[in-house]
Amino acid sequence: MNRKNLTSKLRRAATVEAVIALSASSNPAEITTAQIGDYMDVTQGALFRHFSTKQEIWTAVMDWTAENLLARLDQIECDNPMDELEAMLSAHVEFVVTHPGVPPILFGELQRSGETPAKARLQELMVEYGARLANRLTAAKAARLIASDTDIPAAAIMFLGIVQGLVMQTMMTGDFGAMREMSGRLFNIYLSGIGAKK
Repeated sequence: MNRKNLTSKLRRAATVEAVIALSASSNPAEITTAQIGDYMDVTQGALFRHFSTKQEIWTAVMDWTAENLLARLDQIECDNPMDELEAMLSAHVEFVVTHPGVPPILFGELQRSGETPAKARLQELMVEYGARLANRLTAAKAARLIASDTDIPAAAIMFLGIVQGLVMQTMMTGDFGAMREMSGRLFNIYLSGIGAKK
């Protein structure tokens, strides 16, 4: 595909793709529009025909991340909510392994001072993700698959903590593929914590 003759929609998508790819090996906070343009083989002016500001590019990255991650979670259908929780963890890990540039962008945005549209979108993503977890955990409690006194909000945060901890460890080692095996081991510990019935 000739990147110099893309439609506006495809140009925006290609820009998001470029930012995620660059973030896998560079500090997202230091990525310039010139670097993005170089990666795409276009000028900065061409970028700004599709985005009014650099912050708008970052917001588009957050929109893409939320849309694609949540879509993976929403495709999951299992016989019981515990299998769905395990499948959600696997889907999230696979998303990170496939797009290793996403975690540095998310962590970087959370550390940014002040409020930005990108940070607001990230916060919305976490709320939407948490709601999906709470629904599965509530269903599991109703089906007596987990302890009757399980703190649902805390259990949802703990689930997200598994992913965040894995990501932090992986960013230090650089071995994203190892997340797959380790996630299963951590999920077993998680099950013990919420009193899952064998």
